[in-house]
Amino acid sequence: LMCRGLVSSASRPREDSWLKSLFVRKVDPRKDAHSNLLAKRETSSLYKLQIHNVKPECLDAYNKLCQEVLPKIHEEKHYPCALVGTWNTWYGEQDQAVHLWRYEGGYPALNEVMSKLRQNKEFTEFRKERGNMLLSRKNQLLLEFSFWNEPVPRAGPNIYELRSYQLRPGTMIEWGNYWARAIRFRQDSNEAVGGFFSQIGQLYMVHHLWAYKDLQTREDIRNAAWHKPGWDELVYYTVPLIQEMESRIMIPLKISPLQ
Repeated sequence: LMCRGLVSSASRPREDSWLKSLFVRKVDPRKDAHSNLLAKRETSSLYKLQIHNVKPECLDAYNKLCQEVLPKIHEEKHYPCALVGTWNTWYGEQDQAVHLWRYEGGYPALNEVMSKLRQNKEFTEFRKERGNMLLSRKNQLLLEFSFWNEPVPRAGPNIYELRSYQLRPGTMIEWGNYWARAIRFRQDSNEAVGGFFSQIGQLYMVHHLWAYKDLQTREDIRNAAWHKPGWDELVYYTVPLIQEMESRIMIPLKISPLQ
């Protein structure tokens, strides 16, 4: 979302637009967990986003180690998990690795994988060696938005953008209502990869994952959205919901299913 979204169109005053927004929000009145209202119903997948800040002198060794070990977990039939994508941040925080995993079957699948990995001697050694290369690490457990594309493997070469939004507490349903309409404006070039919201870790976090051929293609696609009637209005309504936002441009590793 760009700063231009803060400017209302010339055809209506800013105040009128803001007043109108109070009446178009479709917050679900049912007393139910937000995750039940926003997540995909037909799947029970849980996602884990891992962000590792690597010592600059260790990044090549870190990548090599991950490319040796992570496919073994991804391809092992006894582990109910799959590597969705693995990247290095190109623009954004430097010397950073980002991994996205899917656990088929939700929390029980996550517990099963973690239990089996604790008994896996190779993985234990991998974690120890990897730990010596890191400055810091964090993770989040995520669910998919029901209206986003399923993140499936794709051929490359592509660059990926992970746009992360820290929302104001209590606004997740509003965000979902608006983006259920906004995503229609961003499908023409097949750039929408996946949309997620946090369940454990930093809360009220939203992550949108996009794929582009290159940075100029990204710019062209994003600019084209502003020529579609209705996009500017949806941007205008969602901007006040955001406390903080971050964009990472990422390059996939060779083992990443998302290329």
